[in-house]
Amino acid sequence: MKTLGLIGGMSWESTAIYYQHINKAIQQRLGGFHSAKIILSSVNFAEIEQLQRQNLWHVAGEQLKSEALRLQHAGADAIVLCTNTMHLVAPQIEDALSIPFLHIIDATAAAICQQDIQCVGLLGTSFTMEQPFYTTRLQEHGLVVKQPDAASRAEIHRVIYEELCQGQVIAASKQHYVDVIKQLKQQGAEAIILGCTEIGMLLPDASILDLPLFDTTHIHIATAVEFALSR
Repeated sequence: MKTLGLIGGMSWESTAIYYQHINKAIQQRLGGFHSAKIILSSVNFAEIEQLQRQNLWHVAGEQLKSEALRLQHAGADAIVLCTNTMHLVAPQIEDALSIPFLHIIDATAAAICQQDIQCVGLLGTSFTMEQPFYTTRLQEHGLVVKQPDAASRAEIHRVIYEELCQGQVIAASKQHYVDVIKQLKQQGAEAIILGCTEIGMLLPDASILDLPLFDTTHIHIATAVEFALSR
């Protein structure tokens, strides 16, 4: 089994989901007392969030690059960055590594394309929805991307940082997300990308929506598990 190097803490709520579900999947696949071989570096999200607000992305990228190199030197066989937003600095990290970087956007796009879906709605932080790194990479996979309007993007972002990252799941916020998804469907979206690792806490059940949900957290986890068990 290969060793996964996880960079987490952004937020720790979703990192806990990564750790739990990677181990569950390994145990289900191999049985017995098997669990995943993981090296986890969990950063202080307050430091990263401040750099986000100050638009100091390169500085944040250098910090995460250092964490990735520490994991590589510790024996990790691949790096898993347990956040969507900070994939904005993925090139800084990838360029420094000599081991694979398991990219969350590529994994998500592959899962979508396997179902012959061409148009998707994107939910995430304002950085993910408004900066080009995410949408452009999805488009490189042949996908058309729809986004919520400005007011909806602001509320989606607020819920992520003020509620979900604090472990709070509030019914009114869930309803807002559902309403936004319905609007995206009217715009032609055939599926919705939950492009923040916390959103699955709010929308764990797609049955309330007549639209497929692609939870990037669990897609990324599945990709990591496949890598860990690959020969």
